[in-house]
Amino acid sequence: MPEVLDQTLLNLAVANRILEREGVVDAFGHASVRHPDNPDRYILSQSRSPGIVSRADLMEFTLDNEPVDRRDRPVYVERPIHGGIYESRPDVMSVIHNHSFSVIPFGVTGVPLRQIVHVAGGIGGEVPVWDIRKKFGDTNLLVTTREQGLDLAAALGGGNVALMRGHGCVVAAESLERAVLLAIYLEANARILLNALQLGGDVVALSPGEIEQTTAMTAMPLVAARTWDYWRARANLDGI
Repeated sequence: MPEVLDQTLLNLAVANRILEREGVVDAFGHASVRHPDNPDRYILSQSRSPGIVSRADLMEFTLDNEPVDRRDRPVYVERPIHGGIYESRPDVMSVIHNHSFSVIPFGVTGVPLRQIVHVAGGIGGEVPVWDIRKKFGDTNLLVTTREQGLDLAAALGGGNVALMRGHGCVVAAESLERAVLLAIYLEANARILLNALQLGGDVVALSPGEIEQTTAMTAMPLVAARTWDYWRARANLDGI
């Protein structure tokens, strides 16, 4: 196996373990990367809980979400989240979907999820909310078709984060390491904002200039590498 692809597979398995360790995913949720040698494919685990994903679980998919070599393995029904974003956003190299509990209140109340913490740079000034019911009527809220995936990608637009009403969120980034960083600090920012709102008074969000500069900060390779090393050291990598 080529060295770049082998490292990509290892890092994706590690990312799944990190996200579970840091409380972003539990039995549900998934992370993917665009294939390093073929931009028209992406890599995603077979259907498993993220905390036990290993390299052996990883599979290739086309952008229309068909497995390249299924071999009777179960697949995530919500893989159109990943295919829709990769198809719509050639700049995106990694996608994470999770049900991070602290973000869900901001998708159902009309209270905007705003950046109030500097390390959350990249989540955007006010995170958009995608409501599957607006276009697709009553569903079980799962994104199971290409049309739904593309509609979610349209709500994401050119940003990094979108909330999914009553469901969770999606994170997209230019690298796996930054996607993990954004997913973890999105949850932290939401949790801190919930606490701040309970105190009453005006919550001071970051200014547009501060958002721009903190976004550039978290996009620095050194920041992604430092956080990745820290979270990797904390994760359970047995059997990976």
